Amino acid sequence: MTFDELVQYMSPELFVPNLEAREKSAVLEELTTAVVEGSKVKDHALILEMLRNREQLGSTALETGVAFPHGRSLAVTRLTILVARSSDGVDFDSEDGKPTHLFFLLLAPPHDTGNFYLQALGKIAEAIRRKDVRTSLMKAVEFDEVVQILQEAS
Repeated sequence: MTFDELVQYMSPELFVPNLEAREKSAVLEELTTAVVEGSKVKDHALILEMLRNREQLGSTALETGVAFPHGRSLAVTRLTILVARSSDGVDFDSEDGKPTHLFFLLLAPPHDTGNFYLQALGKIAEAIRRKDVRTSLMKAVEFDEVVQILQEAS
């Protein structure tokens, strides 16, 4: 999957530059609300339950201040990617115990036969490995800036 292909699953409506939530369960709630309001995903309760269940299996937060809440659901008709940021950071049970600042929510239908979901996750994870990319994403104000930063990193 190229980054240009990846961008088609993102949109300005799915960019949350200032998460208000300050703890993990509230972040999941806020991310779910944002994805339902900004996309064709319509079953808030089902998505939230799926995300909570996924987090119970193990935190999706890495040790670089980035988390990838994700899952598959019948409430999703196509791959959907939401990008969110918390300036203060949130305790999201990361591997290193440090606050999580960047969130990439990936939702896919169960019948994602091309495995775009896993390809997208890998492509974003590869881009944000670099500290300069994470730093730039923390400074981005507009969705177009986020896209440009990720495109340049790929």
